Amino acid sequence: MKKVKYCKRNLKLGSKSVYKAMKEKYPEIKGKKSDCLGNCRTCKMECFVVVKSKAVTAPTPEQLYKRLKKMIG
Repeated sequence: MKKVKYCKRNLKLGSKSVYKAMKEKYPEIKGKKSDCLGNCRTCKMECFVVVKSKAVTAPTPEQLYKRLKKMIG
Protein backbone atom coordinates (compact mmCIF):
# COMPACT_ATOMS: atom_id res chain seq x y z
CA MET A 1 0.00 0.00 0.00
CA LYS A 2 1.58 3.26 -1.12
CA LYS A 3 -1.35 5.64 -1.20
CA VAL A 4 -4.68 6.07 0.58
CA LYS A 5 -7.33 8.37 -0.88
CA TYR A 6 -9.68 10.27 1.42
CA CYS A 7 -12.91 12.04 0.50
CA LYS A 8 -12.99 15.55 1.98
CA ARG A 9 -16.68 15.18 2.74
CA ASN A 10 -16.06 11.93 4.62
CA LEU A 11 -13.27 13.60 6.62
CA LYS A 12 -15.97 15.81 8.13
CA LEU A 13 -18.07 12.73 8.92
CA GLY A 14 -15.39 10.98 10.96
CA SER A 15 -12.44 9.76 8.90
CA LYS A 16 -10.32 12.82 9.78
CA SER A 17 -8.97 11.03 12.86
CA VAL A 18 -7.95 8.11 10.63
CA TYR A 19 -6.17 10.50 8.25
CA LYS A 20 -4.22 12.09 11.11
CA ALA A 21 -3.35 8.75 12.74
CA MET A 22 -2.15 7.24 9.44
CA LYS A 23 -0.07 10.33 8.66
CA GLU A 24 1.57 10.16 12.10
CA LYS A 25 2.20 6.41 12.33
CA TYR A 26 2.86 5.64 8.64
CA PRO A 27 4.50 8.74 7.07
CA GLU A 28 5.73 6.64 4.13
CA ILE A 29 2.13 6.06 2.98
CA LYS A 30 0.77 9.06 1.10
CA GLY A 31 -2.63 10.34 2.10
CA LYS A 32 -4.39 12.14 -0.73
CA LYS A 33 -7.50 14.23 -0.08
CA SER A 34 -10.01 14.56 -2.93
CA ASP A 35 -13.17 16.65 -3.07
CA CYS A 36 -15.27 13.59 -3.97
CA LEU A 37 -14.34 9.98 -4.63
CA GLY A 38 -17.70 9.07 -6.18
CA ASN A 39 -18.84 6.78 -3.35
CA CYS A 40 -21.55 9.11 -2.06
CA ARG A 41 -23.86 6.40 -0.69
CA THR A 42 -21.01 4.84 1.27
CA CYS A 43 -19.73 8.26 2.32
CA LYS A 44 -23.06 9.18 3.93
CA MET A 45 -23.38 5.86 5.78
CA GLU A 46 -19.91 5.10 7.16
CA CYS A 47 -16.22 5.97 7.20
CA PHE A 48 -14.28 4.94 4.12
CA VAL A 49 -11.05 5.37 2.19
CA VAL A 50 -9.93 4.09 -1.21
CA VAL A 51 -6.87 1.85 -1.48
CA LYS A 52 -5.81 0.51 -4.89
CA SER A 53 -9.16 1.48 -6.47
CA LYS A 54 -11.14 -0.42 -3.80
CA ALA A 55 -13.18 1.15 -1.02
CA VAL A 56 -12.30 0.11 2.53
CA THR A 57 -15.24 0.82 4.83
CA ALA A 58 -16.09 0.63 8.51
CA PRO A 59 -18.91 1.90 10.73
CA THR A 60 -16.49 3.84 12.98
CA PRO A 61 -13.15 5.63 12.48
CA GLU A 62 -11.51 3.28 14.99
CA GLN A 63 -12.55 0.19 13.03
CA LEU A 64 -11.43 1.76 9.75
CA TYR A 65 -8.02 2.47 11.24
CA LYS A 66 -7.77 -1.14 12.47
CA ARG A 67 -8.61 -2.44 8.99
CA LEU A 68 -5.96 -0.23 7.40
CA LYS A 69 -3.36 -1.35 9.92
CA LYS A 70 -4.22 -4.97 9.15
CA MET A 71 -3.82 -4.32 5.40
CA ILE A 72 -0.37 -2.79 6.02
CA GLY A 73 0.68 -5.80 8.05
